[in-house]
Amino acid sequence: MNAITPNMAHTFVPRKDDTRTLRDAFGRFATGVTVVTCDSGDGPICITANSFSSLSLDPALIMWAGDRNSKRFRYFREAKHFSVHVLSSKQAELCYGCSKDAFALKAIEHNRCENGTPILTGCLARFECERHAYHDAGDHVIVIGKVLRASMADGDALTFYAGKLGQFAHQKAR
Repeated sequence: MNAITPNMAHTFVPRKDDTRTLRDAFGRFATGVTVVTCDSGDGPICITANSFSSLSLDPALIMWAGDRNSKRFRYFREAKHFSVHVLSSKQAELCYGCSKDAFALKAIEHNRCENGTPILTGCLARFECERHAYHDAGDHVIVIGKVLRASMADGDALTFYAGKLGQFAHQKAR
């Protein structure tokens, strides 16, 4: 047994010519799934993101990361406001639709919040945000938003693990 990496089945050094292995290792961390929305001159824009986290309670801040090379990320770079929607286990189709098409909201029912950002229904939580900061992070950009308003509902969470969607269900009290 190696004292540095006990019980690890596969140890490797990340390489530019083999990003799949690192991606698979990152995929061992189960996450929730979000859809981030903003408005643009081209209409409502959406992107799926599992790189979301609460960041600060005072001030109220969240963060998510977008691929700087994504054609749709430029809309989020330019937007003053955006909304992050934490998806419920019933929203896998919404997740797939938004991951494939930046303009999917043109065919998906949505409303608008006070600042004009597209907002979705049926989510477990929604954070209406104002751009607070951007930080370069390799091939991604960390977007920090100041939470202007938040909403939440009960339900089971849509999850992402090892490249597949699943769900996390509340355990009923005995």
